[in-house]
Amino acid sequence: MSLTFADPADPSRPIHLVSETEAEAFVAARPPAEAAWLAAAGFAGKAGQIVVLPGSDGHPVAAVFGTGGAAARARKRFLFAAARDALPEGTWAIADPLDPGAAAEAALGWLLAGYRFGRYKPAAPPKAQLICPPGVDGARIAAMAAAEALTRDLINTPASDMGPAELAAAALDLARRHGMSAEVIEGDDLLARGFPMIHAVGRASPRAPRLIDLRWGDSGPRVTLVGKGVCFDTGGLDLKPATAMGLMKKDMGGAATVLGLADLLMATGARLRLRVLIPAVENAVSGAAFRPGDVLTSRKGQTVEINNTDAEGRLVLADALAYADEEETDAIVSMATLTGAARVALGPDLAPFFTDDEALAAALSRGGAAWADPVWRMPFHAPYEAMIEPAIADLDNAPSGGMAGAITAALFLRRFVTASPRYAHFDIYGWQPAAAPARPKGGAGQGARALSAALAEVLGT
Repeated sequence: MSLTFADPADPSRPIHLVSETEAEAFVAARPPAEAAWLAAAGFAGKAGQIVVLPGSDGHPVAAVFGTGGAAARARKRFLFAAARDALPEGTWAIADPLDPGAAAEAALGWLLAGYRFGRYKPAAPPKAQLICPPGVDGARIAAMAAAEALTRDLINTPASDMGPAELAAAALDLARRHGMSAEVIEGDDLLARGFPMIHAVGRASPRAPRLIDLRWGDSGPRVTLVGKGVCFDTGGLDLKPATAMGLMKKDMGGAATVLGLADLLMATGARLRLRVLIPAVENAVSGAAFRPGDVLTSRKGQTVEINNTDAEGRLVLADALAYADEEETDAIVSMATLTGAARVALGPDLAPFFTDDEALAAALSRGGAAWADPVWRMPFHAPYEAMIEPAIADLDNAPSGGMAGAITAALFLRRFVTASPRYAHFDIYGWQPAAAPARPKGGAGQGARALSAALAEVLGT
């Protein structure tokens, strides 16, 4: 992978960013040979259009990249990133001044376009390198790209090589790199330590369930990140059809995203006391599997009727959230690939979040817009609370009726956070279904950059 900027002292070639409205004047102002070359190439400033300009010896001396119109730019996030694979080898520099937001997005998109998943076959990195645009915090951008690469690598790794033990190993590797303290509670010790629902979901698999607990920092606000680590989800005894099981290696996307976010926060020296909790399980099928109709008693003491074993993510998160809530915190955030209802509502690209904290909600929206990490607030709609209250237990893990599935799941989780002054829940997809600039098809982080900015704004981290 190539996730760093070129040395600013390196000789570089200019890239001119030209919109549709600027294209005619730009071409007319170029030297005659360049103008003729651009005209012959049909350059009109259309979004993503790129022309490499040759010198008198035939070697590239500059490039022109079309940024389209305002509507095209709004529709194509990280548009400039498309230039990275199209440019020939060498060091390049953006020739034109950009406003700070556009410059930061261009720089981040460029680095994200350098990601390659090469665990199982060689993946050649892009040949073009970029000098970080003036005024952009290159170290912070590089930390964002590295954090996203960590998240993508974890999600892209198939369950054969990314079970609960391997996810724990990845978390411990992160802990070693940043000097975090770490504890992993495994197997039947989960029962002894009071995590019955994590144990129940994971006990059918020969790959023992775990609760991963990482800590970092000794001053500043207390923030706990909780990530769903279902390393593969068969659906349990309510078995998924094959078409729904194909992407279930990504069901630990919440865990992967909080690990990436933790990496970003620590790499940039955020002022906080950070805790990361990951319930890591495989939802498998065996004689030991938990069953539809079972009633489980959670760590918090609330009973949960199991009406669908495929709604297991909220069960493992509930025990972890209850554990987080037992300790004084300033904010708890859960992230999970939790419901198909969230995808129906907002699609794969827009991450819904739930919170009752108005300041945090506003900061998340601003952070998402600033860092090309789109998020959208959804409601903890109180009238739906009755939908998660069955007849024979305190809570229902899978309300019947099929309506408001993302909201009822979020309401379920909120029942386990009663002490923390701030709670936010993200129902992410964790997957890029088709390649786009800076986002290859495959695992994808969502919400981490928005959260990083929001925590800094609201808590002063």
